[in-house]
Amino acid sequence: MSKISPCLWFDGEAEQAARFYVSLLPDSRIKHIQKNPIDGPSGKAGTVLVVQFTLAGQDYMALNGGTRFEYTHAISFKIDCADQAEVDHLWEALSSNGGSVERCGWLKDRYGISWQIVPSVLPELLGGPDRAGAERAMAAMMQMVKLDIAGLQKAYEGKSAA
Repeated sequence: MSKISPCLWFDGEAEQAARFYVSLLPDSRIKHIQKNPIDGPSGKAGTVLVVQFTLAGQDYMALNGGTRFEYTHAISFKIDCADQAEVDHLWEALSSNGGSVERCGWLKDRYGISWQIVPSVLPELLGGPDRAGAERAMAAMMQMVKLDIAGLQKAYEGKSAA
């Protein structure tokens, strides 16, 4: 178990969000749900206060803290994806039902949390030995919303994307 784990702040949606997140990735589960012992800023006695969960092996805590605060890109979660099918699946799931998409593989989910959906091959393409290829892959990535592995690979190799 890691000594440090992220705490995500919600306004009554902690359990719903945690259950959504653990449904997306292997090695994920709800570990514990703690209820409010008394009425307070985070809700009435008996409502969910804290959800402890594991997401892809990493521990998290979701807190119903009361008043909603907006998340920013200053903190985001990056998911390394083995292939395009995983990119597509996570992109669709996280951006649906009120989420929003942005350039370069970034999105905000329905709760306002920023995610980077990144193919595992991307560091190889951007940091590969062919510097001109890396520049082409970076230029291609900057034009993409959801990252496309085949398009990035073609750009790195200097092939037309058509």
